[in-house]
Amino acid sequence: LLDLIQLQKDLEEVKELLTKATRKRVCDVLVAEKHRLEMEIKNQPPPKPKDAAEEEKSSLGGYTVKINNYGWDQSDKFVKIYISLNGVQKLPAENVQVNFTERSFDLLVKNLNGKNYTMTFNNLLKPISVEGSSRKIKTDTILVMCKKKREEKWDCLTQVEKESKEKEKAAYDTTDPSEGLMNILKKMYAEGDDEMKRTINKAWVESREKQYKGDIPMDI
Repeated sequence: LLDLIQLQKDLEEVKELLTKATRKRVCDVLVAEKHRLEMEIKNQPPPKPKDAAEEEKSSLGGYTVKINNYGWDQSDKFVKIYISLNGVQKLPAENVQVNFTERSFDLLVKNLNGKNYTMTFNNLLKPISVEGSSRKIKTDTILVMCKKKREEKWDCLTQVEKESKEKEKAAYDTTDPSEGLMNILKKMYAEGDDEMKRTINKAWVESREKQYKGDIPMDI
């Protein structure tokens, strides 16, 4: 790039000298030099375009925060995801970008109070219409509107959530009622505080005592 600038300056000076030259021999030399400079400028390699990803990165500045908190609901035609970001309505519209595919979307918010924010949803539960989907900027909130391809109810947002729910349901949905109860008690014990654990332990001990006495035949 620097070489190209120098060549252009040389060419400008040669052109200026040509306007002042009066001797034929001098004019011929300057014309030849002018032609040589023009050819050299023409043959200069074009400036390399910046890698698109690098350019995007350099334009971001600051550091990037992954958004994990959101709310969602749905209508017959849309799945709506609400993301809270203070002051987002003050940004230029082009700083809030959402890219949709049939089963995903990713959000990028650039330079909000010196930070960038991203959120990605892959493996959406059902296909969406890329053309019909959009985003709206409201006060302190971004609303991502995913247009459903079919007007049907979504039980959750992603395939992963669906599989997780099904596994959890399968853990309790057993043919043996006592086994299902045991699974529930185990989960309550694992997630409970000390008071909950003491209560479950007490109930367990009492149920074992009653079983030994023959009061209840079923092992809970």
